[in-house]
Amino acid sequence: METAFDESERRAWAGQADAYAASFAKLCAYTAPGLLDVAGVGEGVRVLDVGTGTGTVAALACGRGAKVTAVDAEPGMVAQAALSVPEADVRLAALPQLPLADDEFDVTVGNFVLNHVGRPRQALTELRRVTRPGGRIAVTIWTVPAAAGQALLGRAVQAAGVIRPAHLPVLAPEDDFVRTEQGLAALLGEAGLNHVVCETVTWDHRTTPEEWWSGPAAGVATIGQIVTSQDPVGIAEIRNQFDLLCADFTGPDGELVLPHAALIACGQA
Repeated sequence: METAFDESERRAWAGQADAYAASFAKLCAYTAPGLLDVAGVGEGVRVLDVGTGTGTVAALACGRGAKVTAVDAEPGMVAQAALSVPEADVRLAALPQLPLADDEFDVTVGNFVLNHVGRPRQALTELRRVTRPGGRIAVTIWTVPAAAGQALLGRAVQAAGVIRPAHLPVLAPEDDFVRTEQGLAALLGEAGLNHVVCETVTWDHRTTPEEWWSGPAAGVATIGQIVTSQDPVGIAEIRNQFDLLCADFTGPDGELVLPHAALIACGQA
C-alpha cells in the first residue's frame, strides 16, 4: 500500500523526464558503474534495474552484456528509457509491489530509488523477493548530512526564508533510517540480506549555474517542488540566494564544482 510520501513522489515526478534528463540525471549517473561493479553485473547476468529513470544504469548493464529488465513508476521516464535502451525490457512498475515473479533475477539494482519510496524496508524486501537465492541486491542513496555541493540548493531555499510546504510529507519516523554506512547496511540486514557491504563514494560534480538551477526551476524532485510552490517573488529570492551561494563553488572557467557524497551498499539474497 502506498504512503502519503509515495503519492507525493508520484506527483513530484509526473512529466519531469525531460527536465530531469537536462539537470540531475548527469549527477546520478556517476554512481552507476560502481553500483554494477559491486553487484557483479556482466555477460549473461539477469538484471533488474528498479527506478531506471531515463535508463542510465540499464544502458550500462546492457553494455556489459547483461539481460536487463528496467522499471520505473513514471510513464515519461519509461518512454525515454525504452527509446535510449532498446535492448532492455522496460516496463511501468512501482515499488513496493512489482509485477514480477519470485527469484526472477540474478541481480537487482536501484540507483537512488530508496530516496523516493515511503517504506524503504518493504521496498528492499520486495527486491529480495524477485532476486534468486544467492543473487545480489545493490542500492545507492545520498548521505545525510549532505555534502556541501548537494546542500547548495537547500541552503538557497533556507537563505530565502522558505520552509518546506505542508503538502510535501516526509517519511514516517518508523520508516526512516540513518543515512550512513552503518545505517544503510543495517537496513539491508533488516530486509533479510546477507554479507552486506557498504561504502561511501565522493566526487565533484561539474555543471553550470543555469543547468543546476533548471531542475528545481522546473519542479524536479522535492527541492523543485519547494521552489515552484512559491510565488514569483519567492522564486526570485531563492534564485538570488542561489546566485550568491554559487560563488563559493565557481571555478576559473565559470563552472560549478559541487562536492557530493553517496552510499553504495550490496547484499546477498
